[in-house]
Amino acid sequence: MRTLTDMTQAPEPRKIHQLDARSLRGLAHPLRMRLLTSLRFDGPATASQLAARLGESSGATSYHLRQLAEYGFAEDDPERGKGRERWWRSVHQGTYLDDQLRTDPTPEVRGALNAYLHEAATHHAQELATWLGTEGDWSKEWIESSDMSDFTLQLTPAQNAELGRKLHELIESYRALAPDEGTPDAARVRIHLHAFPTKPGADT
Repeated sequence: MRTLTDMTQAPEPRKIHQLDARSLRGLAHPLRMRLLTSLRFDGPATASQLAARLGESSGATSYHLRQLAEYGFAEDDPERGKGRERWWRSVHQGTYLDDQLRTDPTPEVRGALNAYLHEAATHHAQELATWLGTEGDWSKEWIESSDMSDFTLQLTPAQNAELGRKLHELIESYRALAPDEGTPDAARVRIHLHAFPTKPGADT
């Protein structure tokens, strides 16, 4: 299973960071993942601005931003910093978790992996809940075009991997079709993909 976490619609070429054991351990912290998500989705910010966005203390956001920088996820944004004001930005547009890291038996890696994946799943659930709670604020066209579906298929691991590749390719093909900035009623769209095996009776 390859996991790509992408929070932007930046034009090509996009910078994707492939996680290794060290960077996974550095990122696998709830606040660091939230900070990185905010930098990618909402853009560069100071520690104080991020603290206000996330309901955290500026001391905590400042510390974890420095940790993100140490592990190569965040960096100074010199175009915005003025005087002693320190602005941060994401180094990459997305992170990539490959099969080798998913199957690493090292306890430290397994622990970091579990923390990372559970935080990502929690974030997905929060995004969906936010949409459901605010869909009335959107146009009729957006409400009708949104989707929340699930499917059950009988597949082999190879077929499941092929399905995932085809879905990724289809989604990526829409980047080139992105409307111009300022196009009426255009918005960033979040797409979640979850595909996993289940045992008989698990969905009852």
